[in-house]
Amino acid sequence: MEKAKHISTLGWLFLIIAGMTLAGCAGSQPKPGEVFPCVADGKLDKEIASEAELTDFSCVFKKFEGSDVVHFTVGVKNVSDQPQRFRVNIFLDNGKAVGGLIPRKLNNGLVAPGQGQSFTYPVTGMTTKPKGITLIIRTMSQ
Repeated sequence: MEKAKHISTLGWLFLIIAGMTLAGCAGSQPKPGEVFPCVADGKLDKEIASEAELTDFSCVFKKFEGSDVVHFTVGVKNVSDQPQRFRVNIFLDNGKAVGGLIPRKLNNGLVAPGQGQSFTYPVTGMTTKPKGITLIIRTMSQ
């Protein structure tokens, strides 16, 4: 009898620990539409041109091509005295990458001195938060 009681206690203890672990992991994933910091402090490597100032770098899960995936919002301010166009590259720890130009099109011209623009980049197939990111912002002349 004593041995059966001991195994039962260990079984319950295992189930409780497993349940707490799973509940903790489920709580760490943001809900769709909820803006969150893209990575933990110290997990973001940045290379930003001297002509640029990063004004926003945030993430949100939104629908893209049928599933909720990470969208990166990047805001850049032109701190130089010349109009600029910026190239944005985002490299993730899992090998995925995304990027583009700000402004995306030149119909309205370049980013004027003292002004800022932003763009949101979806990452196809990225349904979990990234663990590490390298963000590179350069001017088109670099």
